[in-house]
Amino acid sequence: MRILRADGRAAVPWSNGGGLTREVAAHPPGAGWDAFAWRVSLADVTRDGPYSPLPGVRRILTVVDGAGLELTVDGAVHRLPGRFRPFAFPGAAVTGSRLLGGPVVNLNVMCREGRATAAVTVVRGSREMAPGPRTTALVVAVAGDTWLGAAAAGEPGVRLGRFDAAVREPPGDAAAPVVVRTDGAAVLIELSDVNGAAATGR
Repeated sequence: MRILRADGRAAVPWSNGGGLTREVAAHPPGAGWDAFAWRVSLADVTRDGPYSPLPGVRRILTVVDGAGLELTVDGAVHRLPGRFRPFAFPGAAVTGSRLLGGPVVNLNVMCREGRATAAVTVVRGSREMAPGPRTTALVVAVAGDTWLGAAAAGEPGVRLGRFDAAVREPPGDAAAPVVVRTDGAAVLIELSDVNGAAATGR
């Protein structure tokens, strides 16, 4: 697995001034908004406002810090109070957000329709991670400490601090599973390439 430390990410201001985005990983590496198959990022949201439309993209948003927010998606209101509630919606929808109690940090997963799919799971305690031969697994530590280790080993393994991440790229069927353990919460993102090629995030 590759470890992606939070302190190595560049903060990019939003064009509307409403927050900052830090890219965690993407495929293909360095792809712009019109070319990625999938993209995972953390966003600091500091005020209410609209979302940029992304036709052909499926979005999954998870509040990982703060009191939560309210999303209006094509006129339908969805309240996401608190943290750790993944919510999926189409990127082409007319979407706006309202903060419920001050700034939040969102974990954003974006997948290009017809190229990749994503499943987002919040892990508490422990979970075995064994992605298939065409699936990239990405773990983001969002509360407390998280450790990654071999299923059969008794050692704690590699420690991830808050907002650190780890990527396990498509290993093939024979790869040994990895155990994710956390004393808080971590988000497991499984990204599958619908075209059959390896969906790596180098």
